Amino acid sequence: MNRNLIPLTLGGLGIGITEFVMMGLLPDIAVDLKVSIPEAGHLISAYALGVVIGAPLLIMIAGKYPPKKILIALMVMFTAFNAFSAFAPTFDTLFIARLLSGLPHGAFFGVGSVVASRIAEKGKAAQAVSLMFMGLTIANILGVPLGTFIGHNFSWRISFAVVVFVGLVTLLSLKLWLPALPATENRDLKSELSFFKKKDAWIIIFMISIGTGGLFTWYSYIAPLMTIVAGFSANAVTYILMLAGVGMFIGNYLGGKLADRFSPAKASAVLLIAMVATLIIVHFVSFNQPLALIMTFITGAVSFALASPIQMLMIQSAKGSEMLAASASQASFNIGNALGAFFGGLPLVYGFDYTSPAYVGAAMALAGAFFAFWLIKRNALKPPGEQVAAKSEYVPMH
Repeated sequence: MNRNLIPLTLGGLGIGITEFVMMGLLPDIAVDLKVSIPEAGHLISAYALGVVIGAPLLIMIAGKYPPKKILIALMVMFTAFNAFSAFAPTFDTLFIARLLSGLPHGAFFGVGSVVASRIAEKGKAAQAVSLMFMGLTIANILGVPLGTFIGHNFSWRISFAVVVFVGLVTLLSLKLWLPALPATENRDLKSELSFFKKKDAWIIIFMISIGTGGLFTWYSYIAPLMTIVAGFSANAVTYILMLAGVGMFIGNYLGGKLADRFSPAKASAVLLIAMVATLIIVHFVSFNQPLALIMTFITGAVSFALASPIQMLMIQSAKGSEMLAASASQASFNIGNALGAFFGGLPLVYGFDYTSPAYVGAAMALAGAFFAFWLIKRNALKPPGEQVAAKSEYVPMH
């Protein structure tokens, strides 16, 4: 592994823990702060809202600075706000802390994606980006299960202390190992913002925002799904999350390969259709423990295989606005997070069981696939010079 990419992987690890550990901690936080599990689910939406607000805003403010300085500043914010989460005394203050913790998330991945693609070998940009997202998958294999175990057996506050520690290690690695790439020369913010005038940009944003919501309808409520429906003990959730994380790790690796070999749009479309199928199967087999475990692995793999293709798709569609577009991709992903947690919780509020969010997720993934196929059709009708690259390509430095 390229040592220059290690700081980005570590950043992804810290961000992955704080984003996804909440799914495993929902029952414990609900009991401690005296709210229902669906109400505790609003903490997931709060973090996602922070990402949506912070991703484009922080890039617009900081985009004129060298990438290394931007990433260090973002990680300082991330570490401080997660420390705030660890000490939040009430549900309302934890809600605010989660929103603030989400602010640097999208901007970190937006800048990090462009940095990874710039220092990658030619033709392997998506695989380099997938190495950054590997931090998210490692978080789901080790960090999230560990945080869930700590939260269930000791205190959920200690879980956030673990995130703070990872943030501090990331800061050190950014200082030592990340190359000092130059800032964008002659930056024109108005020109960059013109990216949002493109129809393709909004098709991709809707594809990500709605389609990836399918993952979060399932993952937001995985703890009660596995304990109440499948009948596993609360302690087993730690190992189930590790299984999902292994699936995500493998899926992320394969997604990078797919995006480099084929068009990112085609890879996204196929994976979204696969997500529809897996979520429907989850609905029907979660009562059976062995099948529930198998589908936990498969659903994690299919869902996270999308990470690199959608990020490269956004970067390639935004020449001259790569950082802003990549951060918008992360904002869109977290709109999917918020929508998935919200819509997935609606059938629970109306008395349906914990398999019902999977149906909602399948519908969202299908809608995302529609936008992906629409983009493919539009791309096929364009002159060759205007098409999004058929394969992931090296993104040159400005």
